[in-house]
Amino acid sequence: MKPDVLVAYPLQPAQMQMLEDNYTLHRLDLAQPDDRDEVLAKAGPVCTAMVVNGHVTVDKTLLDKLPALKLAACSSAGFDQMDLAEMTRRGITLTNTSDALLDDVADTGLMLMLAARRRLIECDAYVRSGAWGEKGMFPLTTATAGKKAAIVGLGNIGKAIARRCEPMGLTIGYFGRSQKPGIEYAFFDDLVALADWADILFVATPGGPDTEGLISGEVLHALGPTGTFINISRGTVVDEAALTAALQSGQLGSAGLDVFLNEPTPDPALTALPNVTLYPHHASGTVETRDHMAQLTLDNLAAFFAGRPLLTPVN
Repeated sequence: MKPDVLVAYPLQPAQMQMLEDNYTLHRLDLAQPDDRDEVLAKAGPVCTAMVVNGHVTVDKTLLDKLPALKLAACSSAGFDQMDLAEMTRRGITLTNTSDALLDDVADTGLMLMLAARRRLIECDAYVRSGAWGEKGMFPLTTATAGKKAAIVGLGNIGKAIARRCEPMGLTIGYFGRSQKPGIEYAFFDDLVALADWADILFVATPGGPDTEGLISGEVLHALGPTGTFINISRGTVVDEAALTAALQSGQLGSAGLDVFLNEPTPDPALTALPNVTLYPHHASGTVETRDHMAQLTLDNLAAFFAGRPLLTPVN
């Protein structure tokens, strides 16, 4: 008899087929609003595992309807809409897929940094419009080699960014809850001091209440008029109004953003600025990585039902 699994968010097509082949699925993701309670009523007593994503809210209200739940297999890195403390209290383990996406996310951080500092979007338009031939050479931009790169959140993704920065001739510093043993990068326990030291500030910390507004106007001003701010974390991590104001006034030089406070319709005052490079929360958006994330979610499910150690537990 196949184990019962609640699907709150679908996987990639190939992995969804594997789910259907190996488990009895309760498809909350396909339920109309009026049908959700019926799906949960049937799933609650029998589903010990569910497949979720960072877009799914997992709170006490949902958990109360899933009394048998012991595993939430999340197919994304982020889980800031999930009440991890409540899940832990109930003995529910969460797994995520940050290990599967760190390379593509780190690559995107570097792509945004280079595009922002070298004004790639403006240069592209300059060539396409014919302005190059009409007006001559584009104004000089800002070099990257020899500069200082600061990373807020030196987890797996932060370390992957650092590994890419070093061969580019960047000096690395970082901010975190505590200094990491065995890491030779400069450690700062003060964000303003880190930003004042840096030329480029990458944010790679998790989202959620603990990091909301972590990057304040004071931090952005310390980064300065030649500084570049890169966010591949969550929109909530930065004071977006302060970011917009700093870019508008020239107190901050440039920014590269994969995430925004209001997605998928970010503030037009921010997106209209010429000194910000935009990406649609798509850092992990490659076929290879999304398939890897879905497969890791499946592998965690398989380990759970086989009584083996989970591959990527969070709590």
